[in-house]
Amino acid sequence: MERHVRILGILHIIGGGLWLLGALTVGMIFGGIAGVLGFIGVHEPDATIALPIIGFIGTVLTVMLVIFSIPSIVAGFGLLNLQNWARILTIVLSALYLFKVPIGTAVGIYGLWVLLSPGAEPLFRPRLARPAGA
Repeated sequence: MERHVRILGILHIIGGGLWLLGALTVGMIFGGIAGVLGFIGVHEPDATIALPIIGFIGTVLTVMLVIFSIPSIVAGFGLLNLQNWARILTIVLSALYLFKVPIGTAVGIYGLWVLLSPGAEPLFRPRLARPAGA
């Protein structure tokens, strides 16, 4: 079961990284459009009206994508370290991923199966510290 937990952690890190890549792409696209509109705005008054709107939409989308990616990355690293808080966070994220058809649904089902199975819970229990000579 530990192998499944590690795979799930890696999937969350990769998924969060892809969300960050999406945020970077959206930011670059909207930044480029805003740059073109700023250049055209000298000659076209409608472009100066559209510029703040495009900038606002691009900023909001970029920030939302970054905000969506952070919990997945944090949960992934927590799962790799077998942290109990990461198990709880990933269960919540997996339930939310069920609505992200089709890949998110598959990851959500896999995450719920892995983390709610009886063999997973003991992995996340705190381990007692071993004495120095043992």
